[in-house]
Amino acid sequence: MIANLKPLEIVLIILVILLLFGAKKLPEMARSLGKSARILKSEAKAMKKDGAESETAADPAPQQPAPRTIQAAPGDVTSARPVSEPNTTKS
Repeated sequence: MIANLKPLEIVLIILVILLLFGAKKLPEMARSLGKSARILKSEAKAMKKDGAESETAADPAPQQPAPRTIQAAPGDVTSARPVSEPNTTKS
């Protein structure tokens, strides 16, 4: 059914969408949709990685913990920066 649309009909649909949502809101909506897709993708990769590690790890070797980071949004790895942790060791 979608393949049967003519160019004029597609233009009319785009105009109706612009009128309904407004030109100001569309870039913001696209940005949030892209951010959500990146978050979903990174979470899916993490779940696959965790699943693969739990299946293959019969005797886990001691690992060094990953450095903690601050992120602007969950899954946003582009703006992550390391966190300096306070020294909790007492002399």
